Amino acid sequence: MSAPRLLVVWCPDWPVVAAGQATGVPVHIPAAVLSANRVLACSAQARGNGIRRGMRRRQAQGRCPELVVFDDDPARDAALFEPVAAAVEELAVGVEVIRSGVVAVPARGSARYFGGERDLAERLIDQLASSTGVECQIGIADGLFAALLAAHRSVVVAEGASAEFLAPLSVSELDQPGIAGQGCAELIDLLNRLGLSTLGEFAEIPEREVAARFGTEGVRAHRLANATQERPLDRRRPPPDLSITQHLDPPVERVDAAAFVARGLAERLHAGLASRGFACTRLNITASTEHGEQFSRMWRCAEPLTPAGIADRVRWQLDGWLRIGKGDRPSSGIQTLHLEPAEVVLGSELQLGLWHGAEQAAAAERAGRALVRVQGLLGEQSAGTPVVQGGRGPTERVRLVPWGTERSVRDDPELPWPGRLPSPSPATVLVTPEPAVLRDTGGAEIELTARGELSAAPHVVRSGWVTGLVSDWAGPWLVDQRWWAPERAALLARVQVVLTEEETGTQTALLLLRAEHDSPQWMVEGVYD
Repeated sequence: MSAPRLLVVWCPDWPVVAAGQATGVPVHIPAAVLSANRVLACSAQARGNGIRRGMRRRQAQGRCPELVVFDDDPARDAALFEPVAAAVEELAVGVEVIRSGVVAVPARGSARYFGGERDLAERLIDQLASSTGVECQIGIADGLFAALLAAHRSVVVAEGASAEFLAPLSVSELDQPGIAGQGCAELIDLLNRLGLSTLGEFAEIPEREVAARFGTEGVRAHRLANATQERPLDRRRPPPDLSITQHLDPPVERVDAAAFVARGLAERLHAGLASRGFACTRLNITASTEHGEQFSRMWRCAEPLTPAGIADRVRWQLDGWLRIGKGDRPSSGIQTLHLEPAEVVLGSELQLGLWHGAEQAAAAERAGRALVRVQGLLGEQSAGTPVVQGGRGPTERVRLVPWGTERSVRDDPELPWPGRLPSPSPATVLVTPEPAVLRDTGGAEIELTARGELSAAPHVVRSGWVTGLVSDWAGPWLVDQRWWAPERAALLARVQVVLTEEETGTQTALLLLRAEHDSPQWMVEGVYD
């Protein structure tokens, strides 16, 4: 099936641009957005200093000490991108948000109206520059994948020539969030090891052989490389009764309140689709206000949307509508929310795990609804799930995220993390460490030497938590924090001690922490079982 003619608007480095807009950081300052302690996106100024995507945080700050670092925040990126999508929609109909920073529109109708594809592209660039101040690049080609790569190069590919345009490009271009699947990185690595380094070489392999060797993910990537239709051929238009509408009383004016509504709607929409054997790949979100204003936006996803994925997109879109400039912002609260699955695929695209049958899925759904109910009563932060991430101390290695939000990690746990405390971790970690005194056999307080060693062997620990004689100990494990900024640098030392309590004679294992600053002191950070 031939791919449709599409125009893609791409805003380079959008996560960095959005973070800079949200915090007021000037565009001329080098900046980067990090996810799992690696660079997700960086500004042109940062690239000029040698910063590259995928680089580790310490390496990036070593190359550019003045680098401003932001955390990855998809909700922020989506909310601030709404004015850009709205500006595109003023000139072209059928806008679809692929991801924050990228929108696609059908090219044929708008191009005819404005006198040609190049004229349309020029009008859109001027429109975005004048109304939003955002720089963008535009590409036009057959199919979404080819159009996006054309936008990266600011070219208009002649109709029917998209396959030739893609042929010399590297297979690494297949890794496009919002278009390619989750397993694309592994496929790219395998193709490179097999000697298939360009899209043209991969496209020359018959699709039947690709399916036998690489599976469904390989077939999807093969269609992208051939500039054919990316979506499955059995695409279906869902029945109209699967759309759902929620009337809000009282009307919602805050994003946090709308987020709870979004989760309930997402569960209902997904359940209705699943009962018919469908899963949504394009979602139309419509909101109406008390004054009759109506806002609508289409979201496209590379893979079928889960309930959490639907809820995220609804929340991001509501955040965008409620944050845009005063002239375009709703003049009253949102009174009605309408979700329409504009495109679906067979529900087999969302399969249960090997060991999770229908009963386990139903139980997980009930538990999820209960947690959402708790959040509705006590607030979003009242129900959280732990996420293991990178770090050196016990408080750094576990992060609580609110139930229903993405369980992402800020720091990669697979990194070396010099000075990391070895297993096992303390069973109890104090929210506020308690002061302690660590003394040697002579009664002198133990300190850290210039070489980062203990000044003497520990003999006794006195604290409000427990007091006793030291029967065994290990450490210290040193962490040199913010060594690149002397005014904020700190040397941390952790020591494990086993005590025999004076009053009961029982043994207790403690984790002690000492920070070398103006008034260093030992603290009880954790307790072992």
